[in-house]
Amino acid sequence: MLNVERIRADFPALARQVHGKPLVFLDSAASSQKPVQVLEAMDRIYRECYANVHRGIYAFSEEATLAYESARDKVASFINAPFREEVIFTRNTTEAINLVAYAWGRSHIRPGDRILLTQMEHHSNIVPWQLLAQEKGAELIYLPITDDGLLNLEQLDNLLDDRVKLVAFTLMSNVLGTINPAKEIIQKAHAVGAVVLVDAAQAVPHLPVDVQELDCDFLAFSGHKMCGPTGIGVLYGKEALLQEMPPFLGGGDMIRRVEWESATWNSLPWKFEAGTPAFVEGVGLGAAVDYLRGIGMEAIAAHERELTAYAMERLGSLPGLRIVGPPAHQRGGVVAFTFRDIHPHDLAHLLDLEGVAVRAGHHCAQPLHRRLGLTATVRASFYLYNTHQEVDRLVEALEQAAKALGR
Repeated sequence: MLNVERIRADFPALARQVHGKPLVFLDSAASSQKPVQVLEAMDRIYRECYANVHRGIYAFSEEATLAYESARDKVASFINAPFREEVIFTRNTTEAINLVAYAWGRSHIRPGDRILLTQMEHHSNIVPWQLLAQEKGAELIYLPITDDGLLNLEQLDNLLDDRVKLVAFTLMSNVLGTINPAKEIIQKAHAVGAVVLVDAAQAVPHLPVDVQELDCDFLAFSGHKMCGPTGIGVLYGKEALLQEMPPFLGGGDMIRRVEWESATWNSLPWKFEAGTPAFVEGVGLGAAVDYLRGIGMEAIAAHERELTAYAMERLGSLPGLRIVGPPAHQRGGVVAFTFRDIHPHDLAHLLDLEGVAVRAGHHCAQPLHRRLGLTATVRASFYLYNTHQEVDRLVEALEQAAKALGR
């Protein structure tokens, strides 16, 4: 069990009041709050040893480089990557997926090939593949979902054949909360020779994720959703694939030697990290990994499962409230819903007046919302610092909103 009150004391923002009421922050699926341990780690670099990494032969640069590259080691250990060189720092999940689409996809996708996605994907795991398919003459196909928000795995065998060269899917849906059977999907994809990318933006912050156990070829996630800063994300890729891929961006740090007419590339991981990296943010991500590991990912996952089940029970008791997605035991800490005939944007504004921060809209998943027959939903998302009392505050705020609108 988590000591949530002790954890909350590490997050300065959670002590704030909004509109004169204590903040209830329920939008961690978009971006989480940051503990003092992360803020202090980044502040130390800025205050004590700020200097560009990898290049300087002096103490500040060497200290900053050590801190930055130590963060890579921490991330590799966190996801159980076999080699630190398989951890590529990017700006976020979106850039990591685009890196694969550009550097791997443009070298391997041919006219007539198929790219298999699912109907529950974030735009960041759809649009890069649309661009690639349009450029290469490939075909996008989608694994459908069931009405209760699960992947229709009965259709997977029908869609997977030797025309499918890439399978890309989310480990946990940012709208439905669905936790997908990644290992099973990966095994079936590999059986037909397909490469697999896993969008783990919603999973890595909340669940134990082991890339060796999954046997995925690529896995992408963001620092800002896991108590770290913005501007830093991760692409994990199997070494053999990364070695054969051309660079994504050209410039400093990704080269070994430059001639007037040609260049040779740096070794992994730096081949894919052109220019001055976000090294302070990288240190912040390393501190976030330390923080999460200190608490324990199994404990965080268990806390969120309990909190989500409680939230679904409480929300389900409100007349006219529709929760989208599967039951609590098949999802992570995300609950998206509609409430009577109140537009989600109006509802989010009224909740904000009660100090409750939620997300409203299509959550970068317009095709999924159309599949559900909706244009938008309200999304409450939970993390290690949320409490049962905050769920009660959400329910009370929804009741207040309904009264205020005469619904």
